[in-house]
Amino acid sequence: MGGFRWLSAGGLLAAYVLASGESLPGRERWGGIALLGFLMLGLGNGGVVVAEQWVPSGLAAVVVASNPFWMSAVEAAIPGGERLRANIIAGLIIGFAGIVVLVWPDLTLGAGDRRGFLAGVIALQIASIGWSLGSAYSRRHARADHLLGTTACQMLAGGIFMTAAGTIRGEWSHLSFNSATTWSLIYLSTIGAIGGFVAYTYALRHLPVSFVSLYAYINPIIAVTLGVLILHEPFDSRMAVAAALVFCGVAIVRWTGRKSVSDSGLEVQAEPSS
Repeated sequence: MGGFRWLSAGGLLAAYVLASGESLPGRERWGGIALLGFLMLGLGNGGVVVAEQWVPSGLAAVVVASNPFWMSAVEAAIPGGERLRANIIAGLIIGFAGIVVLVWPDLTLGAGDRRGFLAGVIALQIASIGWSLGSAYSRRHARADHLLGTTACQMLAGGIFMTAAGTIRGEWSHLSFNSATTWSLIYLSTIGAIGGFVAYTYALRHLPVSFVSLYAYINPIIAVTLGVLILHEPFDSRMAVAAALVFCGVAIVRWTGRKSVSDSGLEVQAEPSS
């Protein structure tokens, strides 16, 4: 199902790019695009899909919220990358604390199969590392590419990798569709993939990594907000504290991010003209 999501999203976006008179990336870019699809979607998204078979959703949310730490660490280790400052570290820690507060009730759930649980935690860490490496690569090697065309091909590559992995695991016999899964697939392929992933790729080209990485803190808050507004789910003081911590962390990182724009060569380089 994860592979279908990215194949559908990539196909729709590629069709839009071609219909608008633009061209998709040439063969000389296919290798780099395939690498991005493997790191960010095959490992990054696929690892989360596999892990959630064994890891409780609350703990999965906390482990995925370690993405900003991985992304900032990878960026700092690369020559010319954004340096880790005390304020950035403080902001990441405060935001992470907000996620822990948000999902705290779920953290007490049993882990079930211990071997599967351990495998799931490892898969989540591999997912975070893959996403972080892919983000760093995309930031440096895909900045001059056509945004929509490159992202469409990246989605297609990621979908192929995930579908191949599902085939190897023998998942075709378990694939089924009903109204709920169909609408979920439509939503994840359009709003989640085309909307969210394109926005993320665009942000990587124009904003500091430490700030872009905070999507991992914002997403759960958005999910809670939509649940309250649309599904009329309860909103208590714990959720309010969690949201306050997350936004406080974002504000601290954003405050330091203004200065890092002038410190990172990636931020001040002019975009090549098309």
